[in-house]
Amino acid sequence: MTVRPIQGGRYSGIAILFHWTIAALVLVNLWIGLIGGSMPAHKAIGITVLVLTLGRIGWRLGHRPPPLPSGTPGWERMAAHATHLLFYILLIVLPLSGWAMVSGEKRYPLDWFALFPIPYLPIPPSLAHLGHEAHELLGFAMLGLVALHVAAALRHHFLLRDGVLSRMLPGPRAAR
Repeated sequence: MTVRPIQGGRYSGIAILFHWTIAALVLVNLWIGLIGGSMPAHKAIGITVLVLTLGRIGWRLGHRPPPLPSGTPGWERMAAHATHLLFYILLIVLPLSGWAMVSGEKRYPLDWFALFPIPYLPIPPSLAHLGHEAHELLGFAMLGLVALHVAAALRHHFLLRDGVLSRMLPGPRAAR
């Protein structure tokens, strides 16, 4: 498999679509989770995030992201890579922990926006309980990581003015 570099220092349109769709769904689900709702949509959105994340990872494996600006310090490069890795981990483990939580002994309805049922995971009740605890903690970790990511993007855009944010914005913007 050949990994294609991104032209013009921007992410591909597909990568941008994955990013903003997943970001919007994560924000909605964080809001639902924080208000204490167990809306059926929360579960369906979580499964959607999981599927889209797997698609995004598949896309990413064949499409190299644009490089960071040449003057980016080493610590910042490491922080960026670590943050993205943590996002990928959370975007997989958080929905899986929720899926495990509802797959326990007391099974909650699980479908995709009332269009079709989602099968339960074949797990013992102890794992379902662990899924519940993990889901709550991971949700707060996701909230913190989102806040960090947004703060870093705004820093790049407004303070450093280095074009890093424009690489992921939709539309025909040119990276600086």
